[in-house]
Amino acid sequence: MPFSAPQKLVFSFFLSAAAFCGCSSDQGRGDFGSAGEQYEVKEIGRLDRQRVAESSGLEIASPEGDLWTHADGGNTARLYKVTRQGDLLQTLDLAPLQNIDWEDLAQDDEQRLYLGDFGNNQNKRRNLCIYRLSGPGLKQVDTIEFSYPDQRAFPPRKPKRNFDCEAFYYYQDSLYLFTKNRSEGRWLKQYVLPAQPGRYLARLADSLQLPTWVTSADISPDGKRVVLLGYEQAYLFERLPGRRLFDGLKSNLDLPGSGQAEALVFVNEHDFIFSNEKGKLFSVTRKH
Repeated sequence: MPFSAPQKLVFSFFLSAAAFCGCSSDQGRGDFGSAGEQYEVKEIGRLDRQRVAESSGLEIASPEGDLWTHADGGNTARLYKVTRQGDLLQTLDLAPLQNIDWEDLAQDDEQRLYLGDFGNNQNKRRNLCIYRLSGPGLKQVDTIEFSYPDQRAFPPRKPKRNFDCEAFYYYQDSLYLFTKNRSEGRWLKQYVLPAQPGRYLARLADSLQLPTWVTSADISPDGKRVVLLGYEQAYLFERLPGRRLFDGLKSNLDLPGSGQAEALVFVNEHDFIFSNEKGKLFSVTRKH
């Protein structure tokens, strides 16, 4: 049967998206194509671990491409501005905030930073929150408190422990969170929150089974693609109109030798930088 003009347009969109990312067709939500031929991965720098304790989150800090990063739980409440090669430019003390378990960074269109204090290894925290930092020196702090709608016990029994989060991003006035499943099955859950101060019950939006934990997330500046970071793996998703994220075209990218990767950030519509627990910085660049 011949396609109508609108049908041809939609079909053409799906073909071009698949060609762009090396994705599989959307038959089975766990099916991933390989993006290995489309990207180059290389080490570009290293943080001074004597001055920057760890890199658990990354976000763009300046038009020149410098980066914000921070350590995770048990460390001081500081942000570090570094170059892409890892040189420390600035240390920003955020006391009296506490670093209970800071895990990721996000940024909105007004360059406000969102700092996720939602690490929850034991699945027993009742004080999950995200700090929104704005104003001169990022000294204005607003708090977004939240809980999960499907958590009934603190902690749940071990087979139900899927309320640890290390990854989120901002998009169109909302925050998208991804859990780190500590139970069997490696099921990843996506929750959504308003990017406004207040106390909220997060909305469970989607879920997907992955073979590794997700430790960071980001969305491209044009909002067309999402990357989730795992251990020596990155998962790329094309956002399609009117579809849930995990329904869309998807691919995986091997990151051999990167170790325990912890944070990533897009630097343009296609390329991103990520860091690992040892302070190494890597670039992932799309081949032309």
